[in-house]
Amino acid sequence: MIILTEVENIKRFAKDEKFASYVGLIPTSHSSGDKEKIGEITFRSHNFLRRAFIESAWIAVRFDPALLLAYQNLCKRMEPNDAIVRIAKKLLNRVYFVLKNNKMYEYRKTI
Repeated sequence: MIILTEVENIKRFAKDEKFASYVGLIPTSHSSGDKEKIGEITFRSHNFLRRAFIESAWIAVRFDPALLLAYQNLCKRMEPNDAIVRIAKKLLNRVYFVLKNNKMYEYRKTI
């Protein structure tokens, strides 16, 4: 409900990257000439929505086998808190698709 009330109309975002930027689940980028450095998630965000997506990601990995598998694979190479931010981005993409296409979210109970 938080996501629906804060976003209002998903059609105002042309693509999922614009929505991710609005929420604040994109990395910072510093570039100069040929050099480009990608950093942590940006400090510019809709803090309320970003927290909602991250907290929802913790719940989603418990119930969605695909997200759990992705989380476990990410945890092999990074800290769990960094991995859950990536899962939150995956969840954001799924929410964007569901809202944009007016479809029901479905997941497999087994892999």
